Amino acid sequence: MSQSADAFRDSDPESFSGNFYELHHREGFAPPPELMRYSEQAPVLPDTSELKQDWIVTGREEVRAVLGDAERFSTLPPAESAEDSRRVVQIGNPLMHDPPEHTRLRKMLTPEFTVRRMRRMEPLIERIVADRLDVMERAGRPVDLMRHFAWPIPGLVGGALLGVPRDDQAELARTLDVSRRTEGNWKARRTAANAFDGYMARFVQQKRRVQADDMLSMLIREHGSDATDKELVGICASIIAAGLENMAGMLGMGVLALLRHPEQLAALRERPELMDHAVEELLRYTSVVPVASPRTALEDVPLGGEVIKEGQVVSCSFMTVNFGQALGEEDREGLDITREDTSHMAFGHGIHYCVAAALARLELRIAFTSLLERFPGLRLGVPEDGLRYRPTRLGTWSVEVLPVTW
Repeated sequence: MSQSADAFRDSDPESFSGNFYELHHREGFAPPPELMRYSEQAPVLPDTSELKQDWIVTGREEVRAVLGDAERFSTLPPAESAEDSRRVVQIGNPLMHDPPEHTRLRKMLTPEFTVRRMRRMEPLIERIVADRLDVMERAGRPVDLMRHFAWPIPGLVGGALLGVPRDDQAELARTLDVSRRTEGNWKARRTAANAFDGYMARFVQQKRRVQADDMLSMLIREHGSDATDKELVGICASIIAAGLENMAGMLGMGVLALLRHPEQLAALRERPELMDHAVEELLRYTSVVPVASPRTALEDVPLGGEVIKEGQVVSCSFMTVNFGQALGEEDREGLDITREDTSHMAFGHGIHYCVAAALARLELRIAFTSLLERFPGLRLGVPEDGLRYRPTRLGTWSVEVLPVTW
C-alpha cells in the first residue's frame, strides 16, 4: 500500500473501508462522502468485498490511466485463467473484447452510429416517445414513469434500429422485462434470458436471408462474410439488452433529478435551448453507470502510489470522476444545467467509449423535451422518501418505480 494510502488509513482507522459495495452504495444522487475522500487522498484502494477484484480505483487521473491503457489492462471478464476468461466472453459484445477482436468489431459498428445516421432515426424516436406519452396519459394518474416510459423507449428504439418486426417487439419487451427484474424467480429470469438469446439467433438467420434498411441488414451486407452469426447475435444483444438498462436508468433518474430541483426544471422550461446542455449535465449528475467493467492487469503497473500486479483485477469508479472537482469548480455535487464544464465519463473512456453515445444523447433529448411539453405540471406522485432504488450490486443505478402525476 502506498505511503499516502497508509497515512490516510492510519489517520482515520475507524472510517477506512475498501469495500466496493459500501463505497458505491447511495440512496440519493450524491456519492458517499467516504468515496470522494478516497478519490483525493487514497485514489487506489485494496478491495475488501467478496468481489473477485483486487483494487478500487477512484482518482480521476488514475481512472483515466487505466481505462485509456488497452495495452496493459484487459477488458476480458475476470476468471481463473485466460482460457476461462475467453470462454465466458459474450461473443460480439465489444465491451468484452480486447484488440484486435475489439478493433474489428468497433470498425464494423462505428459507421452505423455516426451523428448523421442517428439523425435519420429522429422521426422514428419521436413517434415512439409520443406513443409512450399517450400510454402514460391513458393509464391515469399517478402513473409509473419507469414502466410506461423509461423502460419501453430504449427497447423499442433498439428494436427499430436493428429492424425487429413490429409484431415481435411487444413479446421481446416482455421477455426483457422478466429477465431484468430484481425480484422473483431466478429460474424464470434465466428462462426469459434464454428465450431472448434464442430469438436473436433466429432473427439474425432471418436477416441473412432477407435484408432491409436497418442496422443489422447493413452490417450483413457490408460485413456478412466476416461476421459470424454468434458475433451478430452478440452485437444485437449488447445494443438492445445492455442499452436498455443504461438508458432506462438515465431516463428515470434524469426526470427524478429535474423534479427534485424545481428551479432547474423551471429554467429549462424558460430556456428550452438549454436541453442539449441539460442532457450532458444530467448524464454527469445521475451517473447511472457508477463503475466501469473490470480490468485485469497484463503486467505490473505502478498506479497512484501502488503497484497493480500482473493478473490483478481493478474496478474504476465513474462516480468519483463525474462528481470530483475539476477545472477549479467547487460544487460538482449540485445540479446546474447552465454549468460550463459538463465533462463526464458517463459513456466511458478510451477504446471502449460507448459507440452508441450519439444515439443515447438523441433519445434523451427527444424524451425529456417531449415529456416536459406534454405534461407541463409534471411532479412526483408520491413522497420522495417512498421511492425505492435498485440494488447497487446490479450495476446500473436506477429507481424501481417512479410514480408521477401532472
